[in-house]
Amino acid sequence: MNQKLNEIFGKAIFAIRQFPLVLLMALSASICLMFIAEENFRTSEKVFTLTKLMLVSCLGISLMFGLKILSQRIRKQILLELGGILFLIGFYFLLPKLQKDFTEVYAFLLIPTFVLSHLFVSFASFFRQKTEMHFWQYNKNLFINIVLTVIFTGVLTGGVELAIVAVDKLFDFNFNDKIYLRVFYLLAIFGSSFIFLLFNEKGLEYLEKEGNYPIVLKFFTQYILIPLLIIYVVILYFYSAKILINWELPRGWVSYLVLAYSIVGILAILLVHPLKENSAKSWVKMFSKIFYFTLIPLLILLFTAIFTRILEYGYTEPRYFVVLLSVWLAIVVFYFIINKNASIKFIPTSLFVFGLFALIFPFLNTFSVAKRSQENQLIKILNENKLLDNKQKIDFSRRVVDSTATEIANKFEFLGKRNETESLLKLIDIKKQEDLAKEINQSTNSYSLYYIVKDQFSNIKKTDKSTSDYQRLELISNQQIVDVSSYDYVVYFNRYNHSAKTIGNDTFEIFDRITDEEPQFKVILNSKEEADFSSLIKDLKTKYKGKIGQINLPEMAMEGDLEKYHLKISLGNLIIEKHKNNPSSTIDFENAYLLIKKK
Repeated sequence: MNQKLNEIFGKAIFAIRQFPLVLLMALSASICLMFIAEENFRTSEKVFTLTKLMLVSCLGISLMFGLKILSQRIRKQILLELGGILFLIGFYFLLPKLQKDFTEVYAFLLIPTFVLSHLFVSFASFFRQKTEMHFWQYNKNLFINIVLTVIFTGVLTGGVELAIVAVDKLFDFNFNDKIYLRVFYLLAIFGSSFIFLLFNEKGLEYLEKEGNYPIVLKFFTQYILIPLLIIYVVILYFYSAKILINWELPRGWVSYLVLAYSIVGILAILLVHPLKENSAKSWVKMFSKIFYFTLIPLLILLFTAIFTRILEYGYTEPRYFVVLLSVWLAIVVFYFIINKNASIKFIPTSLFVFGLFALIFPFLNTFSVAKRSQENQLIKILNENKLLDNKQKIDFSRRVVDSTATEIANKFEFLGKRNETESLLKLIDIKKQEDLAKEINQSTNSYSLYYIVKDQFSNIKKTDKSTSDYQRLELISNQQIVDVSSYDYVVYFNRYNHSAKTIGNDTFEIFDRITDEEPQFKVILNSKEEADFSSLIKDLKTKYKGKIGQINLPEMAMEGDLEKYHLKISLGNLIIEKHKNNPSSTIDFENAYLLIKKK
């Protein structure tokens, strides 16, 4: 027993010495999430800074692991790790300073960057050295270690959480509820990283050593994954036949199905790579040989579907990535069909190059292409509908169908999020549309610019076909500073975070069931006495029924009484959303304050 404990302890010390930066990044991410939880996930400058640090730290986990593995091959650890640290610092400052500027655009930077960091790990130390089987063994061991890490981390986290619950309930410790989140973040990020490093032992030397093909992996690939892929490709072929028979264009989402089949199929091919020439099932060999040929008709379907959307609506970042993946997939298919000595290393390295191209290549990266495309689409719509006057300014008084007004507003919103204020301001008469010019310059809200552009059109022809499927009203309080001088306590809460608060021997609970039919909004004292604030929601909903866009109000507040306390609830905003196919509205709020005064 002591020998086993000493062995585990020795491996733990070795992991700390070998991968200190990986563990430091994991610890940093865990601590940041703990502090964010302490702030109740509320919107603030501090929370946003912590969120950015957390994202960069999570990126650093895979990056630093990849650089460490590479340094074990080329022996330049300090230089590589210093370069990695500088990259992470630069990436942090690439993120916006203010939360209002953190739009969906940054998702198209963050997600590909995380994917690239993991792709880098897969081939980092195999540029020039070792055989293809070493490369396969390395990635196979990584894959198995990731699966084992998920299992071990899940069991460990669940076990520790249950132990805390048991101690809390059995011995009346009355732990703060946030202890469960703290433990989860620590074990899910730092704990999983540490367990993964323990499985990897010495790193590269252990990962690339040859071993027997795992029986479980063999069974999963042969009897589950490949049969499912065969069924899936048959479905796609039947859909292709349906398109040809009906002579219709493919639906847009089929491109995602083809990509899913292709990527999972490539993963299956990689998993069975050593079995192709061994005593594997004959149908596994057959699948390995014909897989890339089965993709050729699907590539035609894929390109037809995606370019149908692009020709009609132009490029956006997601469509750009779909096109890029489609081109990469076509290259991979023909590489393996034509090249008899094709190497599986080509798959991750080529995808990494394509991803890097999408993010940093001048003029042709995803952000540049999307902005240019949507600008051109906007000008095209304006010209086709004769909405530009002699000065090339939009004439909002001309008659236009509602679908066109919606499309123009969508383009303004898209470009506003991407800070294309100069090109948008050129299209409007600033003297006539002061509010619009101000909104374009600020671009503080993802919805406000859309609605203010649409509201500029004074002569809209409504059509049943083009009526919007989605309506959104946001009521915003102009009261930026809440006066609390006459109150004893202030509690911040939002729609999804309003845990019970205790003052002395009294516990306050905020109960909300904000439905369209009968909204309920109450403050309950000690599970017995309650103050009803439901009419605050009801009155606002009734007063502004049928309105859309943004409406600023001096204040949205209501006062109420309990036996020992006087209360006031102040809403920062109230959002009412409705979809065409759903008769009920969805009601939400993002921030609010409960003010409490003892009588």
